[in-house]
Amino acid sequence: MTVSIGKVILGQTLTFTEDPSIVGAGASFDYYEKGAIAVSSEGKILWHGDAASLPSLYHSLPRRDFGTKLILPGFIDAHLHYPQYRMLAAFGKDLLDWLNRYTFVEEQNYSNVRHATLAAKTFLDELLRNGITSALAFSTIHPLALNAVFSEAAGRNMALISGKTMMDRNAPALLCDTADSSYDDSKALIRKWHGEGRLRYAISPRFAVTSSEAQLELAGALVKEHPDLLMQTHLSENRGEIDFVANDFPWSTDYTDVYDRFGLLGPRSFFAHGVHLSERELGRLSESGSAIVHCPTSNNFLGSGLFRYHHTRAKTRPVKVGIGCDIGGGTSYCMLQTLGDAYKVSQLSGDRISAFDGFYLATLGNARLLGLDNEIGSMQVGRFADLVVLDAEATPIMKARHVLSKDLHDILFALMIMGDDRAISQTFVAGNEVKPVS
Repeated sequence: MTVSIGKVILGQTLTFTEDPSIVGAGASFDYYEKGAIAVSSEGKILWHGDAASLPSLYHSLPRRDFGTKLILPGFIDAHLHYPQYRMLAAFGKDLLDWLNRYTFVEEQNYSNVRHATLAAKTFLDELLRNGITSALAFSTIHPLALNAVFSEAAGRNMALISGKTMMDRNAPALLCDTADSSYDDSKALIRKWHGEGRLRYAISPRFAVTSSEAQLELAGALVKEHPDLLMQTHLSENRGEIDFVANDFPWSTDYTDVYDRFGLLGPRSFFAHGVHLSERELGRLSESGSAIVHCPTSNNFLGSGLFRYHHTRAKTRPVKVGIGCDIGGGTSYCMLQTLGDAYKVSQLSGDRISAFDGFYLATLGNARLLGLDNEIGSMQVGRFADLVVLDAEATPIMKARHVLSKDLHDILFALMIMGDDRAISQTFVAGNEVKPVS
């Protein structure tokens, strides 16, 4: 057997194999204090394990040694908005006020190809700077905006899932499509982009507030016609939003029922937030195999409420849960800070998560939800070498705190409470170092 020129990456290595909340922390991961990852020239993982056991086949490969730094699969973000890349820290009293005062104004700029192209570059640069190597992202109603972000991602060989946003009401005229045009544009973009390299298409009605019944019906038709695609939207983020939907869809039992009536629930459906769900809604989401994406920094910033992780996943009617930074309602691109806020929310809601829970969600957990765990999210042989290198001693106070860490959980917990972009030493996409220069 011969091996084309690749590389060996050395450091502390950690990869999850199972969900720690189900099998227990000790049985949920593989960890090597002195680990090694052999990567092919095509950017795929050939071998992972203790460096002392590295097969002789790979001894001659070039080496990149990160010493005691911690190497994990690259972070995966299951919900954020590319056209909101610069909208952080916009002062609004709640979700609907924030959308109307800032978001809808900003997103109109994406009818301009130059703006969309520059935004796509900055957006993906920031993801990579923060160790996020894959994402499920919203675009805008404009096909050219989706073309811009997909083109930029393709040039970086990133695994990106996105889609043209569908919204035909309750927004400025320049930010509205029609039910028919949203369907036709989506069909054309699916043909153009889905499966191109590492790109996937997601059917993307923004939420029930901005879609008519006719548009939701056609979104459901797209789901039925393309069962291999993901569907993404928003659900039960804010009390005012829930009341708005109840008023606009008086026939519905609840917010979830609106999507259910149009065929939008299912094992490939992603609903961001899910903060205020009734038992009936949780039961229906569980039954349909739908997923909720927890967005803690966004929920905190907009005052939307406290998500209950373990309650949502209760064994009597478990709902799948992922995690996302939700830029620009979210306040940081950094997955470490997102996990830190998830922990704080869990404490406040009496539903505490561990650091193992958090890092599982941000890697293998999100990969499984997205149906991409055969490509990303772990260090299993054959997966892409999308990796993040974390420095637990990135700042003087982190270095001082690190002395107190007695085990792996201590290290991970300190990283997700104290870490920010300075703790991201390097990012790899398909085996290539890609972290942009600050």
